[in-house]
Amino acid sequence: MRMKRIDTINVIPFIDIMLVLLVMVLTTATFIRTGLIPVDLPEAKGTAAEHKQSELKLTIEKDGTLILGEEKRPITLAEFEQKVTEGGKEMTVVLYSDKEAAFQNFVGVMDVLKRLGHEQLYIVTDKK
Repeated sequence: MRMKRIDTINVIPFIDIMLVLLVMVLTTATFIRTGLIPVDLPEAKGTAAEHKQSELKLTIEKDGTLILGEEKRPITLAEFEQKVTEGGKEMTVVLYSDKEAAFQNFVGVMDVLKRLGHEQLYIVTDKK
């Protein structure tokens, strides 16, 4: 039995696959660049809804002092609890804590949030 020598490679199926992949990449690349699929949103003539404050910034300083973000004044845990209660469960609490602050101060804030059943919490950290 004599073997036939293959002198050429059929690249047409390879080109077909590469063209399909190229079309897919180019199609998705336009969505990645803009981040959104372009949509024309409908217009409304109604008034805007009343905007409640949706974020409460709290800073724990090195010495354990609690600072309210927008007012930049020291507050107690009781005042913090009252602000969270007033804001409701939809409000987000953003916590900035000094890395050298006592852990007890952090635990106090977390205890208030747990007691109120509040789950919207962000802890801000530095990225290394």
